[in-house]
Amino acid sequence: MTDAAPAAPGTPAPYDAVVLAGGAARRLGGADKPGLRVGGRALLDRVLAACADARTTVVVAAPRPTARPVRWTREDPPGGGPLAALAAGLRLTTAGHTVVLSADLPFLRSGTLRRLLTALRDTGADGALLTDAGGRDQPLVAAYRTAALRRELAALAAAHGALSGLPLRRLTGTLRLTRVPDPLASFDCDTWDDIADARARIREHEHVLDEWISAVKDELGIDLDVDTGVLLDLARDAAHGVARPAAPLTTFLVGYAAARGAGGPEAVAEAARKAAALALRWEEESDAAGKSANGGGPSAPDAG
Repeated sequence: MTDAAPAAPGTPAPYDAVVLAGGAARRLGGADKPGLRVGGRALLDRVLAACADARTTVVVAAPRPTARPVRWTREDPPGGGPLAALAAGLRLTTAGHTVVLSADLPFLRSGTLRRLLTALRDTGADGALLTDAGGRDQPLVAAYRTAALRRELAALAAAHGALSGLPLRRLTGTLRLTRVPDPLASFDCDTWDDIADARARIREHEHVLDEWISAVKDELGIDLDVDTGVLLDLARDAAHGVARPAAPLTTFLVGYAAARGAGGPEAVAEAARKAAALALRWEEESDAAGKSANGGGPSAPDAG
């Protein structure tokens, strides 16, 4: 039974996710595409991180270890194509909206899925999909009304006797769709050149820190958004005012203190504020001591 309860105003509706991860990857020479790593994380795990707030996540593929728990299923017969795989995944979903994703999207983020779900809600369409840099539709980076998918898949199965082997356009051509341009999030990895391009992009200066933080949080099972600027400023102050090795050790202690306390972003910010103030006091004392040693006279007692 599909849960079609309305979402609160201004928020996307609850959704399930179906990730298609069982393709043959012929343009990659049959490599295990979902397991290929970009930025230190498997492509499949990157996609699963983007849809982590789905009520149910179904991966259509042979089971494998993943960074977070999912439900597994296979199309019948295995290798029967995207429509057969989608139908198999939908059998395990209950939400009124379903996000359908391929497993090779290195730059997909949860914010992109929220945009798709919001567009779906606001337009009343059957689906909202991304378009790539060339304006081409990307139906495997999309949010759909679950009832519309089931209705059209059933009609196609009745008309053709089975879904196996049918191209995806047979489905999307029957749906009312709205489109959301996003060249980066829609970037998929079909070839080794695409893999190399994705790995290079992640290491670009403006992306590398965010990518690294995301990878570490995923690896450690941490779901916490903090102000990285605060922590970087703290590391700078500790390195400059105390000693260079103080920077990583201080940020570690701030994290430990926050975890022992409230554990949220506010706790991290407060612990960082206290440690930064301490580092600045150390720097002031060091400057005062240097002036005294050079004949500048003793400094006034610290009143704070």
